[in-house]
Amino acid sequence: MPLVQPLDPNHDTQTKELAEFFNETLGFCPNSVLTMQHRPAISKAFINLNKAVMANEGKVTSALKRMIAWVSSNTTGCRYCQAHAIRAAERYGAEQEQLDNIWEYRTHAAFSEAERAALDFSLAASQVPNGVDQNIKTQLYKYWNEGEIVEMLGVISLFGYLNRWNDSMGTTIEDGAVESGELYLGKYGWEKGKHI
Repeated sequence: MPLVQPLDPNHDTQTKELAEFFNETLGFCPNSVLTMQHRPAISKAFINLNKAVMANEGKVTSALKRMIAWVSSNTTGCRYCQAHAIRAAERYGAEQEQLDNIWEYRTHAAFSEAERAALDFSLAASQVPNGVDQNIKTQLYKYWNEGEIVEMLGVISLFGYLNRWNDSMGTTIEDGAVESGELYLGKYGWEKGKHI
């Protein structure tokens, strides 16, 4: 049972309009956003930040941003966000081989060296204490410019917020996210955990 119950999607008209963004990314409005509606300023600010972070302004594709989110969520252990991120990666065109082998991104041939550098950055930046060091920086700068690195860290930071929010709330996971979690992550032991 969640710490705080989500409110009806019609609770706040402005949040509802902004949340249409999630119909594209996930196919549904996440229960996390419906819970944030208890303070509509938070739900609206979060959706606008999400839109800004996920906008593509360089070579960091929508699919890669969602894989960065998955690595970040996997690092922190948030099962809710793991399932959401892998679902969004699928919906944004990640290659099937990448989805099937996301756990082996460091060694699997489906991932480029540039993608590995981005995903290693996500792993290091999501650890506590933070693991970003000179080696991570060197690898990033081989493939990415400063604006693209800012985009990546935007995703990592956004999911840092979501990982804390959803794990602390015990947010109930939606059927579509469960389906994607079981399909792509179940073979590695993914389960709903507290998000039932």
